[in-house]
Amino acid sequence: MASTAPATSNPSPAPWKSLFNEHISKMKSPEFVLGTLDSAPEGSPTPFVPRVRYCIFRGFWAELPENKHNDAERNPRVYESDCPTFTTDVRMEKVGQIFASAGHAEKNDQTQGSGGGGPVEAVYWITETGTQWRIKGRAYVIADDIEGTESSGVRTVKSEVGKRMKFLAEPEKERNWSWQKELTGFFGNQSPGIKGSFKNPPPGQSTTKPYDKNNLELGSKTDDLHDLVARQNFRLVVIVPDSVEQTDLSDPAKSRRLRYTFDESTQANAGWRTEELWP
Repeated sequence: MASTAPATSNPSPAPWKSLFNEHISKMKSPEFVLGTLDSAPEGSPTPFVPRVRYCIFRGFWAELPENKHNDAERNPRVYESDCPTFTTDVRMEKVGQIFASAGHAEKNDQTQGSGGGGPVEAVYWITETGTQWRIKGRAYVIADDIEGTESSGVRTVKSEVGKRMKFLAEPEKERNWSWQKELTGFFGNQSPGIKGSFKNPPPGQSTTKPYDKNNLELGSKTDDLHDLVARQNFRLVVIVPDSVEQTDLSDPAKSRRLRYTFDESTQANAGWRTEELWP
């Protein structure tokens, strides 16, 4: 694994992860609300304003979910992580917000590759269990430049995400693991309609404004893992969590909130400290 930071050899999973996965598996669609920071309008009393939208949980980074319809070559099972993922179109506003709120981009062309690191908050409401999960952390965008280049964005992603990747096998086996292969696998795990949505006309642009009608069209579908237009716009976003809160509201008489805080100096519980709080 080409990385600027070695992954830890401690295979212990985060103490919240198993239950989180169990709860997510009960959802018909694993939707969550993602909050980002956007630059406030000129003259505003605050430099940032919140922006929220629904996204779909796509699994944990380095743990590509099984999908019999995905023909992409899979990485060997070398790592696990505590970093949830979602996919997005680079043309969506959240990508620029993830870069800009980290102080890593001032122009649109600086948000086209891998990078980012801006603060985000993801909230999942699991109706089936009466539980709210809140994940606070930093988001990193992975693009097709993740291998083969040494940009500052690529180095940042591999460093910060790599720190949270844990070996499941002997470290020498990592030479067969590829960031690019993992990215393509996440692209392939989506339906033909979702993959085709990355060939939509420019999101948020006026319908009266000209666009590339030869390559962009609503309702497109594709099964091509390397569709030039779709892959140009496709991005995988990895959330590196700093704090996770599980609020159990299933029984009003016994409700509790558990707060898990990542602390590199903590040796036990995979580096997570746990507090029990009132809901």
